[in-house]
Parts: sequence; structure tokens; C-alpha cells
Amino acid sequence: MALSTSEEQLMQLLWKQEKALMKDLIEAYPDPKPATTTVATLLKRMQDKKFVDYKQLGRSREYFPLVKKADYFSKHVNGLIKNFFNDSAGQFASFFTRETNLSQKELEELKAIIDSQLKAKKQ
Repeated sequence: MALSTSEEQLMQLLWKQEKALMKDLIEAYPDPKPATTTVATLLKRMQDKKFVDYKQLGRSREYFPLVKKADYFSKHVNGLIKNFFNDSAGQFASFFTRETNLSQKELEELKAIIDSQLKAKKQ
């Protein structure tokens, strides 16, 4: 299940804070800040989707993520590769390197990462 753009923005704030009260999440938003009711609705939808949960602290709720950021974005990227690049990581890499105007240094850094992964797979 995926998050909406608004839910994803809130999830980013929660991943950054690791656990937070609603007032902390609202404070973390840039101006103009959303209404408390809006954030409450988003948190409820995210809870229904099993992305967040909370611990009751008196009259307040401390929210925390149930899904790790890396896991969410890994599924996101894999879905992108499957749906837009015929399930071909090579097509995705070709598009990414051509369309993002990477510098020679950035391309060399990517090559080093790939070389490192290749070496790890051989062992």
C-alpha cells in the first residue's frame, strides 16, 4: 500500500523524529503549518494503512513509524523500475544517468558503488 503525497510528507517528518507528539509534528512542518485536524486525519489514515502507530501518554499520543524509510523507498523504487522501465534496472540506470545531468565526479562515485556491490556479490 502506498502513501499519498501529504502522508509521505508527514511520514518524512516522523522518520526524522523517530517518535513524536502531534504538536512536534506540526511544529516540524514549514509555514504555513497544517491544521491539527488535518494532521490527525493523515495520522489516522496512515495508522489504518499500518505505516504508523502510537503509544498513549496520558491525554497525548506519541506516534512512531512501523515501516522503515529504507524499506518504503526500496519498494517505491522497485515499483518504479517495474512499472516504467519494463522491470529493467539497466533501463532505469541508463535513464537516471542521462536525465539527471550528473557530473563526472558523481558518475565516478556511482561507478565505485556499483563496483563495490559487484565485488561483494562475488564473495
